[in-house]
Amino acid sequence: MQDSLERLTSSLRSSQMLRLLLVGFLALLLQIPIEMIAELVSERQERRQEAVAEVSSKWGNDQVITGPALVVPYTHRWTEVATGGQEVARTEVRNAVFLPERLHSRGSIDSETRFRGIYSVPVYRLSLTVEGEFARPSFAEFDVEPEAVHWDRAWLAVGISDARAIQEETSVSWNGQRASFLPGTGAFLGGVVGIHAVVGVAEATERFKFSFPLSLNGSLGLYLTPFGQQTVVELRSDYGHPSFQGNWLPTERSVSATDFQAKWSIPFLGRNYPQAWRAEAKMNEAVDGSRFGVELVHPVDHYRMAERSVKYAFLFILLPFAVVWLIEVLVGIRVHPIQYLMLGGALCLFYLLELSLSEHIGFPLAYALASISIIALVAAYSVAVLHRLRLALLLAAGVASLYVYLYVLLMNEDFALLIGSLGLFAILAGIMYATRRVDWYKGGSRPPESPGSS
Repeated sequence: MQDSLERLTSSLRSSQMLRLLLVGFLALLLQIPIEMIAELVSERQERRQEAVAEVSSKWGNDQVITGPALVVPYTHRWTEVATGGQEVARTEVRNAVFLPERLHSRGSIDSETRFRGIYSVPVYRLSLTVEGEFARPSFAEFDVEPEAVHWDRAWLAVGISDARAIQEETSVSWNGQRASFLPGTGAFLGGVVGIHAVVGVAEATERFKFSFPLSLNGSLGLYLTPFGQQTVVELRSDYGHPSFQGNWLPTERSVSATDFQAKWSIPFLGRNYPQAWRAEAKMNEAVDGSRFGVELVHPVDHYRMAERSVKYAFLFILLPFAVVWLIEVLVGIRVHPIQYLMLGGALCLFYLLELSLSEHIGFPLAYALASISIIALVAAYSVAVLHRLRLALLLAAGVASLYVYLYVLLMNEDFALLIGSLGLFAILAGIMYATRRVDWYKGGSRPPESPGSS
C-alpha cells in the first residue's frame, strides 16, 4: 500500500498531464468562493435597490406625465328589451377623450444626490411649462347628437404617476381664462393618477389655447407621452449622465460632463392610438407603449461592474495558474497544490476588495487599489514559492497585465467579445510559443537545441 502511494506520488510529480489536470481541478475548486462573492454582489445590489425605493418613496418616484387631454362628457341613449318583451329606454353619461393638435413642453431638471447609508440616489426637481392648442372636438365619428354633449362640463386631464410629489398648486390658462387644477383625472384612461381642471368648451369657439406650469419632484427618470399631432419637448438639466429611453430619441441633444440639453419633435403618425376615442376604449397599453424620456443613471454602476468582473473570474484564476505551471515545465521548479490554492485565494480576494472598496470610493479607484494590493501580495508570495525574484516579478507582471486587460473589457462593453477573443488568441499563442520545444513524452523536459537553431 505504501509502495503504491509512493508510486502515485512520484507519477503525479513527473507527469505534466496529471499536474495539468490537478491545476484545472484547483481552479474549479476555487469557483466555490467565487460563487459566494457573486451572491454577495447580488445581495448588495438588492440592498441598494431597497435604499433607492426608500428614498424615492419619500421624495418622489420616477415620473410619467401623460397628457394633457380634453375629456368631454356626453349622454349616451339606447333601448333594451326587458324580460316581458317591452322596450326600455336607457341613458348613461359617458366620456370622450380628445388630444391636442399642438403640444409643446419645455422645462428644467435640477438634480441632486440623496443618500441612504452608503447608497446614493439621483433625484430631481422638475419645472415644466406645457402649452398647446386643441381644435374644437368633433363627435361625428362617435354618432352622438350635438345636444347630447355637455360642453360646459369638459375638463382637462393630466396624468402624473406620482402626484403626491407635486410641489406647488397650479392652474391652467384656457383661452385666457384661469381654471385651478383639482386632484384626480376622472375617466381619463381608466382614472389614472393625476390632476384635472374643469375648463368648459364655448360653443362659438373653434380653437382652444392652453398653458400651465408644473413643478414636481422625481427620481431616476422622467417620461412623457406624444399626445399632440405634433409634440415638441425641450429639456435641460445639470446632470451629466443622461440615458435617453422610450420609442423616440431626441432629434437634438447636447451632453457634457456637467449637463445636457435635449429636444424631441414627434409626429402623431408614429404612435398606435388616434386623436380621439371613447373613454371606455382600452387605450392604456398603447399610451404606455408610446412613452419617451430620460433616465438619470450613475456614471459607473460599480455593482454591475463587479458582477461582470466576477463572470471572468475562472479565466483570470486559470491563466495565472497556467503561468505557474509553465514555470514548472520550463524551469523545473515544483509548486505544491496548497501553494496553488494560496495564490488562487489571493486572486479570489481581488473581487471582494473591488466590491467593498467601490461602495465607498467609486469603481475606478477601487479597482486600482484592489489590483495593486493583489499584485503586491502575489509578487511577495511568489518570491518564496518560486525562489527566484525574476520569476516572481514575471508572474506579478502577468497578473498585472490580466487586471489591465480586465479593466479594458469592463470599460468597453460593446467591444467586450472582440477584445476577449483577441486576448485569448494572444494568450494561447504565447503559451504555444513558450512550450514549442517541450518534449511532453519525456515528462515535459526541454530537448537540447540543435546548433544554429533559434
